[in-house]
Amino acid sequence: MELRVLTHTADELEVEVLGENETFLNPLKQALLNDPDVVFAEYIIEHPQLSVPKIFLRTEGAKPEAVLKRTLKGLVGDFDAFEDAFVAALKKA
Repeated sequence: MELRVLTHTADELEVEVLGENETFLNPLKQALLNDPDVVFAEYIIEHPQLSVPKIFLRTEGAKPEAVLKRTLKGLVGDFDAFEDAFVAALKKA
């Protein structure tokens, strides 16, 4: 995965996310939208074969890069918890 920051202001962040698709971007967008500091979050893939996906984030009261970092850490924690629960369920099966 390669990232390119296209726009970075006090309350907005736009990043190209090379090598990813909806499988990664949609859960990230949904988690961002659950953050109380997020005013707007969306990703766009103009053409599935020809364009580079982008994610947009607008915040209020927090730096967008800080919101993105804590959201990503939260997602990692969610997936770790799922993995732990899955392993425990397999042991019971």
